[in-house]
Amino acid sequence: MSLPPAQTPLYNHSLTAIETWLRNRGCTQNENQRNCWQIQYPDWEADLEMDVEEINVRYYSSESSQTIQRSFSYALCREDLDAVIFSGP
Repeated sequence: MSLPPAQTPLYNHSLTAIETWLRNRGCTQNENQRNCWQIQYPDWEADLEMDVEEINVRYYSSESSQTIQRSFSYALCREDLDAVIFSGP
Protein backbone atom coordinates (compact mmCIF):
# COMPACT_ATOMS: atom_id res chain seq x y z
CA MET A 1 0.00 0.00 0.00
CA SER A 2 1.16 3.50 -0.83
CA LEU A 3 1.40 5.86 2.13
CA PRO A 4 0.29 9.51 2.07
CA PRO A 5 3.10 12.10 2.02
CA ALA A 6 5.17 12.09 5.22
CA GLN A 7 4.00 15.63 6.07
CA THR A 8 0.36 14.45 6.27
CA PRO A 9 -1.14 14.40 9.80
CA LEU A 10 -1.70 10.87 11.01
CA TYR A 11 -5.44 11.52 11.41
CA ASN A 12 -5.59 11.80 7.59
CA HIS A 13 -4.15 8.29 7.16
CA SER A 14 -6.41 5.27 6.81
CA LEU A 15 -6.09 2.51 9.40
CA THR A 16 -4.50 0.30 6.73
CA ALA A 17 -1.94 3.03 5.98
CA ILE A 18 -1.09 3.40 9.69
CA GLU A 19 -0.65 -0.36 10.02
CA THR A 20 1.57 -0.41 6.92
CA TRP A 21 3.67 2.44 8.31
CA LEU A 22 4.16 0.63 11.63
CA ARG A 23 5.07 -2.64 9.91
CA ASN A 24 7.53 -0.79 7.65
CA ARG A 25 9.16 0.63 10.79
CA GLY A 26 9.63 -2.90 12.18
CA CYS A 27 6.70 -2.96 14.61
CA THR A 28 4.82 -6.16 15.37
CA GLN A 29 1.07 -6.11 16.01
CA ASN A 30 -0.30 -7.83 19.11
CA GLU A 31 -2.52 -10.73 18.05
CA ASN A 32 -4.98 -10.29 20.93
CA GLN A 33 -5.08 -6.49 21.19
CA ARG A 34 -5.03 -5.26 17.59
CA ASN A 35 -4.49 -1.63 18.66
CA CYS A 36 -1.19 -2.53 20.37
CA TRP A 37 2.20 -2.84 18.69
CA GLN A 38 5.75 -3.57 19.81
CA ILE A 39 9.16 -2.53 18.49
CA GLN A 40 12.57 -3.79 19.61
CA TYR A 41 15.99 -2.22 19.12
CA PRO A 42 19.30 -3.33 20.66
CA ASP A 43 19.23 -0.64 23.40
CA TRP A 44 15.49 -0.24 23.97
CA GLU A 45 12.05 -1.55 23.18
CA ALA A 46 8.63 0.03 23.20
CA ASP A 47 4.95 -0.79 23.35
CA LEU A 48 2.72 1.41 21.20
CA GLU A 49 -0.99 1.69 21.89
CA MET A 50 -3.25 3.26 19.29
CA ASP A 51 -5.76 5.03 21.53
CA VAL A 52 -8.81 7.02 20.39
CA GLU A 53 -7.11 10.44 20.41
CA GLU A 54 -3.38 9.68 20.59
CA ILE A 55 -0.60 7.14 20.35
CA ASN A 56 0.73 6.10 23.75
CA VAL A 57 4.30 4.83 23.77
CA ARG A 58 5.90 3.02 26.69
CA TYR A 59 9.71 2.76 26.40
CA TYR A 60 11.84 0.17 28.18
CA SER A 61 15.60 0.64 28.21
CA SER A 62 18.00 -2.28 28.41
CA GLU A 63 20.36 -0.07 30.44
CA SER A 64 17.88 0.85 33.16
CA SER A 65 14.76 -0.53 34.78
CA GLN A 66 12.99 2.79 34.29
CA THR A 67 9.91 2.96 32.06
CA ILE A 68 9.17 6.16 30.14
CA GLN A 69 5.70 6.85 28.81
CA ARG A 70 4.88 9.47 26.18
CA SER A 71 1.72 10.34 24.25
CA PHE A 72 1.57 11.81 20.76
CA SER A 73 -1.41 13.38 19.04
CA TYR A 74 -2.70 12.07 15.71
CA ALA A 75 -2.51 15.72 14.57
CA LEU A 76 1.26 15.32 14.21
CA CYS A 77 2.49 14.40 10.76
CA ARG A 78 3.98 10.96 10.14
CA GLU A 79 7.42 12.52 9.55
CA ASP A 80 7.41 14.08 13.04
CA LEU A 81 6.06 10.91 14.63
CA ASP A 82 8.85 8.92 12.97
CA ALA A 83 11.38 11.27 14.53
CA VAL A 84 9.95 11.27 18.07
CA ILE A 85 8.74 7.70 18.44
CA PHE A 86 11.55 5.78 16.75
CA SER A 87 14.44 7.83 18.16
CA GLY A 88 13.84 6.06 21.48
CA PRO A 89 13.46 7.20 25.06
